[in-house]
Amino acid sequence: MYIYLLFFHSLFRWLVLAGLVYAVYKGFKGWMQKGTFTKTDDTVRHVTATISHIQLTIGYVLYFNSPVIAYFRSDYSEASKHFEFMFFGMIHILLMTIAVFVISIGSSVTKRLATNEEKFRTMAIWYAVALLIIFCAIPWPFSPLANRPYIRPF
Repeated sequence: MYIYLLFFHSLFRWLVLAGLVYAVYKGFKGWMQKGTFTKTDDTVRHVTATISHIQLTIGYVLYFNSPVIAYFRSDYSEASKHFEFMFFGMIHILLMTIAVFVISIGSSVTKRLATNEEKFRTMAIWYAVALLIIFCAIPWPFSPLANRPYIRPF
């Protein structure tokens, strides 16, 4: 099960990133051009938030089934001396949880606003902040913090 969780977690990352990039683009475009917040824009907002929640759920299940995290939790004093254990044991999950909270707040606030400009601006700003947090917390293959491949194979 653990291998499948890793695969789906690494695959779903791309859906989250694509959704956020597209939502931020739509948000800034609509805000700058003073567009109308259509049903399609609202769907982009909602689907992006939903995908991020699914990814966080997969991440939590993975977190509590991970041998890396099991070692981190069982021998914190030794594991905390190694940055990769600290990254996955605390930093990654904390930043990703914060990012999904930011997405959730941005989505919820956007849904309740009255004007098109407010909706686009709110979606653009909140989702852009979440995207920046996520970019920092992903273990990219080139990251000096902790690196993993772009997609984990089975």
